[in-house]
Amino acid sequence: KCKCKRREHLVTVRAIDLLKSKKGQNRQEHHTDRYHSDQLIVRRGQTFQMWIEFSRSFDPKTDNVHLELKLGPNPVLSKSTLVIVPLVDELHNNCWESKITEKKDNKIKLSINSLPTAAIGRYELTVVTQSPSGNTTSPRNPDNDIYILFNPWCEDDAVYMDSEEQRNEYVLNDQILIIHACICVSRCGQFADGMLAACLFMLECSKTPASGWGDPVNVARVVSAMVNSPDENGVLEGNWSGEYSDGTSPTAWSGSVDIVKQYHKSGGTPVKYGQCWVFSGVTTTVLRCLGIPSRSITNFDSAHDTDVSMTIDVYLDENLMPINDLNTDSVWNFHVWNDCWMSRPDLPAGMGGWQAVDATPQETSQGMYCCGPASVAAVRNGQVYLKYDAPFVFAEVNSDKIYWKRNTDGTFSQIHCEKNVVGHCISTKAVGSDNREDITHDYKYPEGSKEERIAVETATCYGSRPDTYASAVTKDVTIEITMNGEGPKMGEDAELAITIKNSSSELRSVSLYSELAVMYYTGVNKATVQKDNMQIDLKANEGEHLCPWWKVLLLFKAAIIKRGWKLLGPENLTSTVYLNMFACASVLQPVGKPVVGKEMSAEFTFKNPLPHVLKNVKFRIEGLGLQSAREIAYGLATVTLTERFVPTLAGPRKLLASLDCKQLTQVHGVADVFVREN
Repeated sequence: KCKCKRREHLVTVRAIDLLKSKKGQNRQEHHTDRYHSDQLIVRRGQTFQMWIEFSRSFDPKTDNVHLELKLGPNPVLSKSTLVIVPLVDELHNNCWESKITEKKDNKIKLSINSLPTAAIGRYELTVVTQSPSGNTTSPRNPDNDIYILFNPWCEDDAVYMDSEEQRNEYVLNDQILIIHACICVSRCGQFADGMLAACLFMLECSKTPASGWGDPVNVARVVSAMVNSPDENGVLEGNWSGEYSDGTSPTAWSGSVDIVKQYHKSGGTPVKYGQCWVFSGVTTTVLRCLGIPSRSITNFDSAHDTDVSMTIDVYLDENLMPINDLNTDSVWNFHVWNDCWMSRPDLPAGMGGWQAVDATPQETSQGMYCCGPASVAAVRNGQVYLKYDAPFVFAEVNSDKIYWKRNTDGTFSQIHCEKNVVGHCISTKAVGSDNREDITHDYKYPEGSKEERIAVETATCYGSRPDTYASAVTKDVTIEITMNGEGPKMGEDAELAITIKNSSSELRSVSLYSELAVMYYTGVNKATVQKDNMQIDLKANEGEHLCPWWKVLLLFKAAIIKRGWKLLGPENLTSTVYLNMFACASVLQPVGKPVVGKEMSAEFTFKNPLPHVLKNVKFRIEGLGLQSAREIAYGLATVTLTERFVPTLAGPRKLLASLDCKQLTQVHGVADVFVREN
């Protein structure tokens, strides 16, 4: 009889209402209403509300309640993080806390405050009640799991960003620009159904303890490692071979959603295939999904320094012929990585803000294929001794190209230094528009300025060859190649201007040698098309060499003749120009009235610029709230393709289409669609 009375006076939980409606206060105030999930998704450092219904009226004088939030089970980690949220009258800064804000019958409304340093992730919620008659714990219900994200709206969060326009762009925008051979819109899709769970699954597959998920520096580093596959079977497998028959060509992707979902659905099997812009797109998606502001960055003439010298080194033998075994450094036509925004309390003052993160697997960092986060401010000033991986990023954007000649005793002497050959037109999407924004000034001082030269020499002092700039190398003749316009298109002519300047006081006679070669964008030659001709014509039937490599190298070498003998050394000049072959533009045109729930269509029109029929062509059409990704196979010369679909979300949307085949890549179309409510 006493036990029965005791049970009657126990306080037990009957129901929990997390107020998780997308149109409700929690989701709206936490800027999580766009996530296609029915779970409660909130941002750390900000209060949220919930109702708890008990078996009897709750008496604060005799009863107590606290929440137990367990950072969800991890198949790799042996321990999970448990947060106790006690019920108190006031909120303090040293723990998660809650207080009663309203009482109604057997219900209480709690206001919960999480730490701005709390670990992000999926928390399993249970409620523990205490009363004079004993304690009880509610059973765990997956529907009551709570997702905690980084909070760029919270001033105490390390990822705080004070501009609302920038938060809208770098956190909430689900479209990005991928800038390489062309500028194309890519679907970021961080709010798509299942994406948040998939991104957290990626973190769970890493070897990083969940307790470290509160530090954005650590999380960005984990994302950089997990987006590529070499170490921990991350999301994407890289492939630069040109053979993609057992997967998807890197040029065919029009967004990141399918990639991340496929990885999650397979239980962690890497998706085939990616190259730098695909790695960057996935990184943008994951970081924005978790709440870290991020943008995709493209660097043209991007260097890959393999020996931490902070220079791009070219080794020549006694006859000035390249020594291929030693020439491991390269200059990519372009390279794409990411910036993410955060404070850096682990670095000196002024090093916060944008941080470079690169998920393309090129070099290891502390034993893992990852790169960053490296402070962009540190890179700009040549402070390469600051973590993480600042030397690699600095070399990408601001290294000089040094030529070394082998001496008879086997040593090497510096004979030539080319400046301003690396790091051009560093680009990202402009805030609030689909235009390109040049952010070269963020990464480096104006080329040739005193500040830029100080940064270069400072960085080199911490490299593997600190005496590189001990003796200056001068030259009195320069060669420069320029080209008007945005560059040649398939089947069209290109006109170049070659300027050779003599700044010496003596006459110089110059013989000019030229070579036309097709290259991978990573700087590796594919084929030499023509050489030893000043008049170079690339015929239409040679277009097959161009795809999917896009990069045409036009190489000029000027041998300077002085007083009847050929001068060997620094005045053997080399200059190059890269011709990005742009395919003919495609047109994507919506047809009909865009209304939620009503069928409409879009026409994708493309004219083949090549003189032969394209084979095994794949069209890919998708758009968030418009059309799930769908591939259509074709063989064509010219085509107009009509695709029917039913919009599911109202508001401004983008419809994306791409064309990909072995003979032609990087053909994209985009259309703005404003969908009305039905």
